[in-house]
Amino acid sequence: MIDKKQLEYFESFLTDKRKDTFKTVLENRTRHFTVVLEDIYQPHNASAVVRTCDIFGIQDLHVIENRYINRVSRYVAKGSQKWITSHRYKTDGNNSKNCLDNLKEKGYQIIATTPHSDSNLLHNFDFNKKSAFILGAEAEGVSDYVKENADGFLKIPMVGFTESLNISVAAAIILQDVTTKLRNSELDWQLTKEEKEILYYDWVKKTIKNIDKIEAHYLENLKDKL
Repeated sequence: MIDKKQLEYFESFLTDKRKDTFKTVLENRTRHFTVVLEDIYQPHNASAVVRTCDIFGIQDLHVIENRYINRVSRYVAKGSQKWITSHRYKTDGNNSKNCLDNLKEKGYQIIATTPHSDSNLLHNFDFNKKSAFILGAEAEGVSDYVKENADGFLKIPMVGFTESLNISVAAAIILQDVTTKLRNSELDWQLTKEEKEILYYDWVKKTIKNIDKIEAHYLENLKDKL
């Protein structure tokens, strides 16, 4: 439960322009689609996907770490990592299974991106269903586990000699296509009022320098008034 008075206090440290920007961005955020990175080991690739998710309004990014630790390059991400909700799967077990199970429980169909199977072409993809797009490790692609447990496969049409795209480029092409179609549809794709309020509160706090001291000061004053 968000403390409305505390939020108002925090908002006093922000300009009206900043607050309006947050509200505008939130109106374009969605959880109808999400992106999954499976064992991406190049920080610039993972970071570019984070940036792409923010640009196209994807709120959640799921990161599977079976073999490699996911690292974000601030130079590439350009601060976008602050506005995205990241979910990391890094236990000693089968992190791919844990991630897929979690997503399926939330109602997502699992879509593996791969040019090597009998995949659905991007322009034919049914965007009406909640979908999690899985991007696999550089060169290797998605794991066998993902292929065996995916609900569908997706590929971007290519006509050159090269048969694969860099994962960050693939993510950008896919997300631009599906989010454009989504926003032109009549689907209920936006975040709920509660989700927007929670994210807005989080973003406000992340924007303020020395927020810990400011929050402690607020709580101390509140205690004195009681």
